[in-house]
Amino acid sequence: TAEWGDYVSGPRVINESSRQAMKDILAEIQDGTFAKNWIDEWDSGAENFMAKRHAARTSQLEEVGKKLRSMMAWIDTPEFD
Repeated sequence: TAEWGDYVSGPRVINESSRQAMKDILAEIQDGTFAKNWIDEWDSGAENFMAKRHAARTSQLEEVGKKLRSMMAWIDTPEFD
């Protein structure tokens, strides 16, 4: 199923638009923009960072992931709970 999804859906996700976005992000890393923005965020109290962290940790995706991991006895991942 995953292989089929890669063939039929992958090109819709990884395409010229996403490649350009990755190039833009790399340029921001290389020219220091990413680091400057992170330092500014942290120095100003990290309000946006904390809000994004909270949103990610309380998202439906994380709730479903937690439930699925609890059903997988072979996975011992207390750091994800």
